[in-house]
Amino acid sequence: MHNSTGVCRRQPCSCPSLVTIVPEGPGMLKRFASKGSTPWICARCLLQAPAHAPQSRRRFLNTAAEAAREPVPPPPSTLYGLSTSDAKKDDDALRKIFDSSSFWRDFSTRSKRKPPTGIVGNRYLTHPEGFLDFVQVTLQRCDLVVRRVSAANTTGEFKTMVKDLDRLSDLLCRVIDLADFVRGTHPDRKTQNAATKAYSIMFQYMNQLNTTTVLNDQLKKASAIPEVWDSWSEQEQVVANILMEDFSRSAIELPEGARQKFVDLSNDIAHNGAEFVDRMAPETRSLTFDSTRMRGLEPNMVRALTKWGETKVHTMHHEAQMALRYVDDADVRRDIYMAVRTADKRSIDRLECMLRNRAELAKLSGYETFAHMTLENKMAKTPEAVNQFLSALIEDNRTQVNEELQDLMELKNSDAKMDNFPNRINAWDKFYYTHKLISNMDTKLRSPDFLSAYFSVGTVMQGLSRLFDRLYGIRLVPRETQPGEVWDDDVRRLDVVSDTDGHIAVLYCDLFSREGKTPNPAHFTLRCSREILDSEIEEAQHTQHSFSSNVEAATDGMAVSFNKDTKSYFQLPTIALICDFPTPHHPRPTLLNFNDVRTLFHEMGHALHSFLGRTKLQNVSGTRCATDFAELPSVLMEHFASCPSVLSLYARHWDTDAPLPMASLEQRLAIDTQTQPAETEAQILLAILDQQYHSSLPLSPSFNSTQTYHDVFNTHASIPEPAGTAWQGFFGHLFGYGATYYSYLFDRAIAGKIFHDVFQRTSKQGSIDRENGELYKNEVLRWGGGRDGWKCIAGVLGDPRLAEGGEKAMKEVGKWGVRYPGV
Repeated sequence: MHNSTGVCRRQPCSCPSLVTIVPEGPGMLKRFASKGSTPWICARCLLQAPAHAPQSRRRFLNTAAEAAREPVPPPPSTLYGLSTSDAKKDDDALRKIFDSSSFWRDFSTRSKRKPPTGIVGNRYLTHPEGFLDFVQVTLQRCDLVVRRVSAANTTGEFKTMVKDLDRLSDLLCRVIDLADFVRGTHPDRKTQNAATKAYSIMFQYMNQLNTTTVLNDQLKKASAIPEVWDSWSEQEQVVANILMEDFSRSAIELPEGARQKFVDLSNDIAHNGAEFVDRMAPETRSLTFDSTRMRGLEPNMVRALTKWGETKVHTMHHEAQMALRYVDDADVRRDIYMAVRTADKRSIDRLECMLRNRAELAKLSGYETFAHMTLENKMAKTPEAVNQFLSALIEDNRTQVNEELQDLMELKNSDAKMDNFPNRINAWDKFYYTHKLISNMDTKLRSPDFLSAYFSVGTVMQGLSRLFDRLYGIRLVPRETQPGEVWDDDVRRLDVVSDTDGHIAVLYCDLFSREGKTPNPAHFTLRCSREILDSEIEEAQHTQHSFSSNVEAATDGMAVSFNKDTKSYFQLPTIALICDFPTPHHPRPTLLNFNDVRTLFHEMGHALHSFLGRTKLQNVSGTRCATDFAELPSVLMEHFASCPSVLSLYARHWDTDAPLPMASLEQRLAIDTQTQPAETEAQILLAILDQQYHSSLPLSPSFNSTQTYHDVFNTHASIPEPAGTAWQGFFGHLFGYGATYYSYLFDRAIAGKIFHDVFQRTSKQGSIDRENGELYKNEVLRWGGGRDGWKCIAGVLGDPRLAEGGEKAMKEVGKWGVRYPGV
């Protein structure tokens, strides 16, 4: 989810590669651990630990008696049920726990004297050493599943294979996802180290499983038996196909020599990619100018940067971006622009090495290009379809870009100088004249606090809960945390409650800044939705740990619910939402600017997908779907952030309780309108560049990434890129999202269409109409990744022509254009 963001403030969420053996062509076991919705962040260096895979001698227990017995829901406890049924009281408390320091202090200390419950309720994690216990128990359970799958040879045993493999996926994710989150978030060093070791042990175990073909062979054998295939539910069939496709891309069936080459290339890609992201640097680190040439830049900033009459601008710091917007001297802006757009040679070399290895990896695996290999299981399917989408989108956007360019040209003509190319807008002019254009707009919004006063953190969270209640019948309920449950005292726990299904998810909100915490907004899936098998509950009675019930032991003590319809237990989606807002100080709560409001709505869109995509199999639960579909719910939520009928639910002044003056917000949105076409064009250009880099070009001995960069920009950009720049060395998303950078634009186009045609089709009040919410929930959200994305879109829009996808469908989406929230 996540940051995790590069060019765009809110980029799609996905999680980093977890298996160095196959980081480029995700095999089944990589999917087990990496299909969550951690943020769009670059893959981190993975610390190694000795392999630790104890061999369990237990057999699967006979579960016939347990299966025949109707499960009895557990009694309410610290992890089950709800503390209150008073919705109005919950709604009021929701605002106060974020906005009132005194209320939160009282609320959060009520349960401090109770025994520790473990991080996010995991009973093993009451102390750092508990991570090792957690790993040992999980490895024993994994070994049982692997033995069961490997030994299967009857029709009855084959029929349970998808559920068995999904359980193996869940077991690996239980440790890897949670440990990865804890090692990067928890402030205690011992806990970080313990989580890192747990992560590494499971990582090594997963590598061991990836070196054997038995799971792939058994799954293929089961799928080939008609009686077995027909016995599987639609969801099981989808998961089976996903896993078999991933296996085929992971080179597991290659001969030993080719397999080793695949492994070597994959490791090189992981290493070079991480190096590329972590060590990217500019060719020129700083520039010095006579301070008299810095006119236009804020005087205090100039003074801070000036010594002995010379102003030093660091190219990778904030002052460089400010100078491009404010400095009147065009030559200064040109020099700064060239510096900030030119990466050093080592960054370029690392990028080109990664691209060449990816191209070779794809060829070794039998694919025409890396893009063909990557896109095969995405909605786009092929690079040709992506190019159809991008071509249609750039055509749709061209008129708006030209209009914006004309506005900038008129401004430039009013103060043009002969030595600054008066008849055209240069790349180094763009930000300067765009800022002037916005400054000329008559608005009160020059005061940064004006709109923020209507958007306290508590008010916005209250608004999200009220919106979810009206659209989907779910709300956010504040819940006391137990000792040791959260990693910082400022973390709030919210239970997600449905008016039909009761407690359906747990959300941990870590929204306020603190030292050492990442500044990037992110959505983490700590545990997915999944039906708990009766055999797991029976098996859990032998767990050597203190639990109040077999159900609690089967889920490590984390949140669980009982489904009356299926008469089975489900582990509840457990989500962590991370932001970096200022800490509130009495009596003033933390106030958000409108970009922050959109960010919070965006991340809650991912969380909503997790809440409502509660599938029986964790491989397709919530946000575990195709990369180019994962951003749809979050981007759609941004439209609700600026919708008047939604704002009327909550946007009120933190002190006076006066409602938000909509005219002022409209002025704020009008400012965004001025920059949106250019921002869209920039994203399109990067998406085109991404496709070019993952074509067959890197296999050519004469491949030059800088030349390709200039070819793309000078062919498609409204403002040519000056010769000499090499910005591709800063394009960090190329590592984590090679060949899929188009996804954000793709989902933005779809989200705009859905908001307009579904939520606004009858009236402006449609954005809070339960009927529209149910349509969207039933056609999109509830499926998670268990339904083809094209069928979801066709269903919610009522357009069967889109159901099969393909190049025509991609082109059609491109024609919709990018509809920005509030425009």
